Amino acid sequence: MSSTDRRGTTAGGRKVAGMLRVEGVTKTFTTGPTTLDVLRGVDLEITRSEILAIIGPSGVGKSTLLHIMGTLDRPTEGRVTIDRTDVFALPDEEMAAFRNRTVGFVFQFHHLLRELTALENVMMPCLIAGASGQDAARSARAMLDRVGLADRATHRPGELSGGEEQRVAVARALVNGPSVIMADEPSGNLDRASARDLHDLIWELRESLGQTFVIVTHNPELYERADRVVTLREGRAVEPGAAGTG
Repeated sequence: MSSTDRRGTTAGGRKVAGMLRVEGVTKTFTTGPTTLDVLRGVDLEITRSEILAIIGPSGVGKSTLLHIMGTLDRPTEGRVTIDRTDVFALPDEEMAAFRNRTVGFVFQFHHLLRELTALENVMMPCLIAGASGQDAARSARAMLDRVGLADRATHRPGELSGGEEQRVAVARALVNGPSVIMADEPSGNLDRASARDLHDLIWELRESLGQTFVIVTHNPELYERADRVVTLREGRAVEPGAAGTG
């Protein structure tokens, strides 16, 4: 077994290089005679346990880039490597399975299933991965406990506050032990106090689990805390020192 832990360091304390690489990623949308180049050759490298924020004006392609990094969308050109796997070289079925066990997602609107309890929502990625109901429930309870919602496991989304719903979404993203969590405006639909609680939770998860986060946000209270900030400008990723332009 390797001496490298989830924090991305060896026993000697050496930082391990990028667990996620984006190389020359472009994305072009074509509608009739109109062509729009949204991404024009994005290069990024993200290290394990890093919190990276992606900022920039609305409509510049931040969510498009996040979706490509998380394999929800394919680039027009370019390569994305996660844990040394060239993800877009995989057949669709294998890529979906890889995504389910390797990438977690948190969106501005949590996308919880309204008819299911918090526990059942968190169980879903485990069940999709083939876990038994008993094992899925055990993992889901552990994640709800980690995000401070053990006592809300049997509540449906309509019985939870907005902040609690987003914590359920975070637990769901975490439940399969992903290498990276992709978060798209995770606190954009929360009041200020709930947003700060969520931000604190993200940093606690990085400290306790060594969890890697890539976060698209307009919120300066969030991106100013990040380890690194990348600005998406004219279809390319620009760094460092760009936080004030978001």
